[in-house]
Amino acid sequence: MHERLTEIRAQYAELTAQLGDPEIASDPKAYRQIVTTQKRLEPIAQLAEEQENLGNQLAEAQALLNDDDADMAEMARMETEEIDERLAALKEELQLALLPRNPDDDRNCILEIRAGTGGDEASLFVGDLFRMYQRLVDRTQGWRIEVVSRSEGSSGGFKEIIARITGSEAFGRLKWEAGTHRVQRVPKTESQGRIHTSACTVAVLPEVEATEFDIKMGDVRIDVFRASGPGGQSVNTTDSAVRLTHIPTGVIVICQDEKSQHKNKAKALSVLRSRLYEADQAAKHAEQAADRKAMVGSGDRSEKIRTYNYPQDRVTDHRIGLTVHNLPGILDGEVGKVLDALIQEHQTRQLAAQAQH
Repeated sequence: MHERLTEIRAQYAELTAQLGDPEIASDPKAYRQIVTTQKRLEPIAQLAEEQENLGNQLAEAQALLNDDDADMAEMARMETEEIDERLAALKEELQLALLPRNPDDDRNCILEIRAGTGGDEASLFVGDLFRMYQRLVDRTQGWRIEVVSRSEGSSGGFKEIIARITGSEAFGRLKWEAGTHRVQRVPKTESQGRIHTSACTVAVLPEVEATEFDIKMGDVRIDVFRASGPGGQSVNTTDSAVRLTHIPTGVIVICQDEKSQHKNKAKALSVLRSRLYEADQAAKHAEQAADRKAMVGSGDRSEKIRTYNYPQDRVTDHRIGLTVHNLPGILDGEVGKVLDALIQEHQTRQLAAQAQH
């Protein structure tokens, strides 16, 4: 571990120095890459520096343990105990910080929520889930959410809604939300009080820049048409909506929320790029996906990952067997607590796997 920490500290210092280079500062892509890497290494470098400083302090305190002055020796003993305790905690923090991580974790993300089984009730629950993520974004410093596309349900909610979430480690945290979310409750239209079960699917895709993942525009068919639904008169009376079809894969993306055809096309391209990137990464890392599935589930959209039971005020995450009796709080954005538990479980299994090798 010592050699690796030394390398990380040297790399962090080099990156920090590069940020002051005018040539790099004039290259937005290079500058962004350096800032991203530097921010990722910063907490590790700080922990390593603290560990080194405490090691020096420990050596000084140990040298005074047999001092002729009894008071000085006692102070040294107390300081040694405090430093030993902090060093033990630091070791655990560094072990977690050094765990292998998905390089996409630092990216912004595309969040897609779709109604599944349950008809209108499923569409209403899409709206509930979207509000949950909006509130989570509100609670997370530096995060922002922007609707890319939406298709409203006939009785409220959404048949589908796609949003872009920006902020530190947006994909790294929200990727655990991918899968099937099941709701059990009495619909407003149910006259006899029977509980219905409906489902929605959530997909979370890392957002990628055009320079990082190239789409051959010759493979994309672009159709424009008149938008429907809310958005104002200018939206509904001009051909502002855009449909992109990636011919080799059949992937289709529709965007009509903006009044500008140009803006709709840009948003649709961003979603299309993320979908194609995800498919490309899944094909390249099938073995890693299998390892992740063994840890806390694959996050695949077909997998039931969580149940929201209204009569019992219960939210259960089936991947780690976690049950929380605070459904209103979770839907009001406190789902971050569930994400913390999922990430902690994932890290625990990673540490256990490392210990076996």
